[in-house]
Amino acid sequence: MSVKQQVAEQEQQLRQAVSRALDMASAKSDQAEVAITKSTGISVSSRMGEVENVEFNQDGALGITVYRDQRKGSASTTDLSDKAIAKTVEAALEIASYTSPDPFGGPAPKALMAFDYPDLDLFYPDEPEPDTAAALAIEAEQAALSHDSRIKFSDGASYDSHYGVRVYGNSHGMLGSYPSSRQALSCSVIAESDAGMERDMSYTVARDKADLWTPAFVGVEAAKHAVARLNPRSVATCQVPVMFDRSVATGLFGHLVMAISGSALYRKSSFLLDKKGEQIFPDWLTINELPHVRKGAASAPFDSEGVITQDRRIIEKGVLNTYLATSYAARKLGMEPTGHAGGIHNWYVSHTGQDADAMLKTLGTGLLVTELMGQGVNPVTGDYSRGAAGFWVENGEIQYPVSGITIAGNLNEMFANIVAIGTDIETRSQIQTGSVIIDGMKVAGE
Repeated sequence: MSVKQQVAEQEQQLRQAVSRALDMASAKSDQAEVAITKSTGISVSSRMGEVENVEFNQDGALGITVYRDQRKGSASTTDLSDKAIAKTVEAALEIASYTSPDPFGGPAPKALMAFDYPDLDLFYPDEPEPDTAAALAIEAEQAALSHDSRIKFSDGASYDSHYGVRVYGNSHGMLGSYPSSRQALSCSVIAESDAGMERDMSYTVARDKADLWTPAFVGVEAAKHAVARLNPRSVATCQVPVMFDRSVATGLFGHLVMAISGSALYRKSSFLLDKKGEQIFPDWLTINELPHVRKGAASAPFDSEGVITQDRRIIEKGVLNTYLATSYAARKLGMEPTGHAGGIHNWYVSHTGQDADAMLKTLGTGLLVTELMGQGVNPVTGDYSRGAAGFWVENGEIQYPVSGITIAGNLNEMFANIVAIGTDIETRSQIQTGSVIIDGMKVAGE
């Protein structure tokens, strides 16, 4: 029996377990939700050409949530027998009896349930033998070590292959499931010069192994990144345009995700509170969310509450179009759930047409950031201050690597002061964006 056939059979068994649990829970409560994600995988790591670690993973628990008299209780079990499920239902009910009533709890509205949902082609199981996975990791290491004599050590490489099935159901009659897979290869190396050592890495991730970068490419990229960082300097404190490399630019929009999330809004802990309908980015910037992209990194037919996902324009011509709300947050905020329980789904950020070289020309003289450190972001005020490393750029040309600096600003101003976004799209993230140039940030150095 093939892996796909085995998983199809497992999916049916899990659907039956969720259905039985729902019947038991619904009979003794006002409303109920049941979910399970069963995952299987292997992770193999190497260091300096030797296998360092092999891990086989298999996990997944059935989670049962009940609501009775506006009280919520949750419990879980890895045993899917009727007896164990019945005990778990009773445990959830017992817990609910001790919780306080909350009128905002309960499953998402029935009208939003994914009773009919698309197949998004997310399942490409690999299930490699440990020796095969190890060979891929070692090949990446060897490519890095042989690329440049200044690469002295490998800090490790790994190959990970996981697949699983998600099943969700609730007392509205919703019962949905889908399998998915994820493969990843990474390599980290250390470059050395007379002035010291620098570490950097590269990685590739995809649903389908066939879509991964080759091990040689991953290794060479890691080596190039590490060598480029050798002999860094600091810079004098200044206020200059800052270009966020595509690999870290995703984090800028990650701050947007947090700021427009319902939980931050109803707690009044967001710098974008009451900004829906207002312009927060330049009028040329648009962000589309496309949850149903086939094989997409963050595609999902429904969210973790069973709400059908749908295309949304998050930002239109710089204007914030929507907040992101689970059913609980939506009730708190007096809005409709948006299908974001569990996270966002494939954000595509518009660009201004420049490739990587043209972006450096647009930057002119300033800082190219390739690494950010620390958590210096205030979600309430938007104040932003983080350690950084990268490259100093003059007249559109990289001059030398930079480290030991801090960049600072305020996210409200940073978003408004974006002057360009490149076509060098970061495709490994749930947020797909090119490099981003922000005008007038403070760089604190010497």
